[in-house]
Amino acid sequence: MKSSQVFRLRVRFRQCLLAMALACVFTGRFAKGDGPADNALDNVRPIPPAGIAVPTETRSKLEASLKELQERIAALRSRKDAAVDRLLPDVQIFSRAVDQALRFNEFFDEREFAGASELLKEGLQRATRLELGDPYWTKQTGLVVRGYRSKLDDTVQPYGLVIPENYLAGGPPLRCDLWFHGRFEKVVEPQFILQRMQNRGEISPLRTIVLHPFGRFSNAFKFAGEVDVWEALEHAQANYTIDPDLIAVRGFSMGGAGAWHFAVHYPDRFFAANPGAGFSETPEFLRVFQSETLAPPAWEQKLWNWYDCPGWVGNLLMIPTIAYSGENDRQKQAADVMAAACEKNGFELTHIIGPKMGHQIDPGSKAEIERRLALINHDGRAIPRNLSFTTWTLRYDRCNWAQIYGLQNHWEASRFGATIEHDVLTVSLDNITDFEVDFPPGTFSPSNFEGIGTIEVPAGKKGARSQTLKDLPKLQSDGSWRYRMHLEDETWKPGPFPATGALRKRHGLQGPIDDAFMESFLFVKPTGPARHPAVGEWAAKELDHAIAHWRQQMRGDARVKADTEITDDDIARHNLILWGDPGSNAVIARIVDRLPIGWTADTLSWASAVAGPDRHVPVLIYPNPLNPDRYVVLNSSFTYREYDYLNNARQTPKLPDWAVIDVSVPPNSRWPGKVVSAGFFSESWEWPKNEVESR
Repeated sequence: MKSSQVFRLRVRFRQCLLAMALACVFTGRFAKGDGPADNALDNVRPIPPAGIAVPTETRSKLEASLKELQERIAALRSRKDAAVDRLLPDVQIFSRAVDQALRFNEFFDEREFAGASELLKEGLQRATRLELGDPYWTKQTGLVVRGYRSKLDDTVQPYGLVIPENYLAGGPPLRCDLWFHGRFEKVVEPQFILQRMQNRGEISPLRTIVLHPFGRFSNAFKFAGEVDVWEALEHAQANYTIDPDLIAVRGFSMGGAGAWHFAVHYPDRFFAANPGAGFSETPEFLRVFQSETLAPPAWEQKLWNWYDCPGWVGNLLMIPTIAYSGENDRQKQAADVMAAACEKNGFELTHIIGPKMGHQIDPGSKAEIERRLALINHDGRAIPRNLSFTTWTLRYDRCNWAQIYGLQNHWEASRFGATIEHDVLTVSLDNITDFEVDFPPGTFSPSNFEGIGTIEVPAGKKGARSQTLKDLPKLQSDGSWRYRMHLEDETWKPGPFPATGALRKRHGLQGPIDDAFMESFLFVKPTGPARHPAVGEWAAKELDHAIAHWRQQMRGDARVKADTEITDDDIARHNLILWGDPGSNAVIARIVDRLPIGWTADTLSWASAVAGPDRHVPVLIYPNPLNPDRYVVLNSSFTYREYDYLNNARQTPKLPDWAVIDVSVPPNSRWPGKVVSAGFFSESWEWPKNEVESR
């Protein structure tokens, strides 16, 4: 036998061993959770769990290879070559994955040691080829792992691709299916990357690029996981020829929950959605799967509307959706809930059910799903002449040619509907105060359509006659047309709200606290003495908790900087997360008089309430007085904690725009202390009437 054949056999044998190890890692996850045993606040198992000990010799070998790779990466960075820097994350993902596993005890099976060695070999090989100007992986087909640098925290994040064998760079654009993975508590970076190097995954349609986001571990592709999806897709679109009108969102189990979320919140971004199993809302799912009795405060229940999909179900009218469930799968509950919501909205959910199937997809159902997607594929995404869009927050403010700029009340159903008949645009609105219609070039044909001549819009005051607006802009020669209007004194007027300098909630600056962690953020550490020791001690511990759990749950390294080192560039670029009080944190002291609270050495006041600052701390989000295009947050990271890691349906915001915490009550696995009161700011970032709830 030739030496080359022996080498190929060895490689295949090694790949088989890795595949078997991965099969052990990725099976058997679902039996442990989803039950009453995970309902005890004082007995929360860690997610991810503690790993196994690494034998001394194995650790030494891995650390030696890791050091070599890190040195090679440092040498590549020192070149300051833009082309090299652009591809460096494709190398760094291997270094960071193994480094994290070694430093934080995240090997869960002894077979993963061989996998870590393979990751380092791949990283070193890529470093060598990048040094030589031959980044081979950028031209690979089949299974490819790529990396990008995230705007959130500047860490490199991995994602996987399946590139068709007949892919041609610069050739015809291909369809791209996003596939969201299930919940696996022992799959962090090394295990995910190995899977994406060895396993094509659940789907592999013809002439289709499949993109597997990491999603920042196990958050059902919400919050930082949601951002990860868009950043991975943006990176893939910059490096591969992808048809932007032929992107589908798909997933199963936890990934099915993610697919539901993306379908209803971004119905204009995909040509189709295919959610399988998973969950689609919080309260009913937790009642069924956790046997959990819920008694949430009003603000938490209101915030369920961020990610609970039934309230957004009307948006499925704007995106072809094919749900899947196994006939005998308990998680069929998700599609059943959505089917009932669809029926209430006057249409029927397409729901393919795998006969006698449990928590898996049967071949016949998979083939039927692919057949239907291929039929939808031929049409791509056409610009609709009629539009229906529901939102509950300006975080999700756009659907096709409708842009929502203002709401009367956040976290209430806000609906935009519009139809075009001849030259009349008829608009229906609910809870919306500022919007724009923006038809892109090519929407209309100037040769046979003169443009919108009349807009019929409901009156601002209920019971009043609708308004008719004329004297509208002419149709542009490229077939585009655009018009904006706002509600002022119960009357619709053209253009945006007059610029008065007053604050208004708007996209990306609408709260709640968790929203700050969907853009670039910076933890600002206090360097001075706190006015009150209990507050200083609490803030220091909560900052340490926030740093540790951003890494543990969101798989990133939070930027941290001392308050005395904050620059104008930091203020311009980041949401500032300020820890401490006006005595300990120089940035808080600089802006406290411009925040909607009173915070002196003797008194903490908010709305019409007062408390002692010796044991009470404000937690809030607000437009940064030093840069109103960014947030400041006082004393909080993302607001769900250890108890909520145990089930993805629990991972919802636990605090609204503001709260006051009694730090004399120790933090637990659900709360940072006792929540004395909490609520939402008004649409103008002021204290609203009757919106302060005590606990």
